[in-house]
Amino acid sequence: MSKSSATLTVACLLIAVGTASPVWAEPLPAPPVQPVANTGPSTPSGAVPSGPPGIVDTPDGWHIEVSARDEAQLPVAPLTTALSTREYLVGGTFVGKVTGSGATEVTGGTLVAGYQIGCGVLFEKVQISPRVGLGIGFPAPDFDVDVGLDGVVDLLPGEVAVVDVTDMEFDGTEARVTITGLRVNFDRCVGQSFIRSRATLAVSTEDTEDVITYLGVTKIV
Repeated sequence: MSKSSATLTVACLLIAVGTASPVWAEPLPAPPVQPVANTGPSTPSGAVPSGPPGIVDTPDGWHIEVSARDEAQLPVAPLTTALSTREYLVGGTFVGKVTGSGATEVTGGTLVAGYQIGCGVLFEKVQISPRVGLGIGFPAPDFDVDVGLDGVVDLLPGEVAVVDVTDMEFDGTEARVTITGLRVNFDRCVGQSFIRSRATLAVSTEDTEDVITYLGVTKIV
């Protein structure tokens, strides 16, 4: 090859390298977002089943019913941190209604909703007394000192506390009470505790009054 031809070839290579376009890395596309299926509202924590409704058919032709739904009773740590306190976070909807075609006129009534809390064993009091004793051996000079504490714990049979949350008067033939996020407690309890909801419906006519009670399912803690 001639010297001039070699020079021309090198020049062409330099031009080709100098004019090459740079290559940049392109970011990968983000993965598609998968839609989340809507499964509806979640079950509230502490949900409990409701008991059968309280029903009475009056002699004058009215059908009276009191019931509950969407109940929850969740044991929670007491605000006082006392080991002898039982505390619950409760809620539910309580409904009282009158149907039928009675011979008398319904003038109104009351709907009382609340809870019953029971305890198997109650803590009454603790009495602590210091104890000091001195024993002297005979005939050998032997001394024995006894120092300690004597304690007495008084326990009582259990009892039931009734917590009425609301006492609502109403006109007509139907009433509803909804309780949400209420804390109820029972003190001085050192055994098992029991809780259940309660709703009492009283319906009045011109010259009668009928009372029926709903009791929820008992929860044991």
